Amino acid sequence: MTDPILTRIAEALERLSPPPAAAPDFAAADAFVWHTEPDRLEPVTKVSRVPLALLQGIGRVQGILLENTLQFARGFGANNALLWGARGMGKSSLVKAVHAEVLARGLPCTLVEIQREDLPSVGRLLNHLRAAPERRFVLFCDDLSFSHDDTHYKSLKAVLDGGIEGRPSNVILYATSNRRHLMPRDMIENERSTAISPSEAVEEKVSLSDRFGLWLGFHPCTQDEYLAMIDGYVGEYGLSVDPEQLRAEAIEWQATRGGRSGRVAWQFFCDLAGRMGKAI
Repeated sequence: MTDPILTRIAEALERLSPPPAAAPDFAAADAFVWHTEPDRLEPVTKVSRVPLALLQGIGRVQGILLENTLQFARGFGANNALLWGARGMGKSSLVKAVHAEVLARGLPCTLVEIQREDLPSVGRLLNHLRAAPERRFVLFCDDLSFSHDDTHYKSLKAVLDGGIEGRPSNVILYATSNRRHLMPRDMIENERSTAISPSEAVEEKVSLSDRFGLWLGFHPCTQDEYLAMIDGYVGEYGLSVDPEQLRAEAIEWQATRGGRSGRVAWQFFCDLAGRMGKAI
């Protein structure tokens, strides 16, 4: 007869040290989201994205990121990429759209998203990806930035360009951020003013962004680019709208928001489609 006390002890030990997660089935989807507690890769059957052709005002960086991803998917040399700059200008949308374009060309490429707060577990995630050398993975971290006393960036440095194992050859990292150096300016200035060796302290903080081979800048759009975005959505979804009325309403919408961006253009289009009884 089993001793109930021993049973409870065994169950407690299993909770403290759970068995390792089963190897993920990468054939289940073309995109996954990494979760912890417990570690697992959740398949995403339908990625939320817009077609590459609808992303306006970012033509140069669009071409660079697409070419870099195509090189990687073909097994050639490619760089980690940091997409930085203005809010709402399509940084994360571009990563997802490029992934779709690579798949449409019949090349192997799996998108794996990791949240910033889960970066300390990135080593465990890489072990899963390293175990599938026949596949190519784009590791994607959206809205990446670090605040005061945040040491998560140290977990990422080894992934990018360090450590004994280094980054697996079948993995590349794309990250988006509003900050070019991923740290707030006052944090960098504080390090410079309080450290014993100011230059060394600052170097450690900004060296993370230096490990990205590609820095792709996104800047606020012009009014013509903003209107072109909306025209693209209207054409894609087949709405019939008077051009002058559309222009006037779009300009009024961005005025009430106090700025223009791809996100504002999409929000205006969602409102327009709703008023016209169009599902999107």
